[in-house]
Amino acid sequence: MNILLIIIAIIAIILLLTGGFVQSLNFLLWVGIILLVIAVIVWLVRLLTGSRRV
Repeated sequence: MNILLIIIAIIAIILLLTGGFVQSLNFLLWVGIILLVIAVIVWLVRLLTGSRRV
């Protein structure tokens, strides 16, 4: 019975860590998509206005 409890505790910890990693990766994915959209908009504005400053 003690071994079963230890196995369940280890599985619970692994699932908890995995869930946290998945949520943080999901957040970072959305941040990356937003930054990509902003970069495309800035590139289009520079292309359309003809501004070549670095």
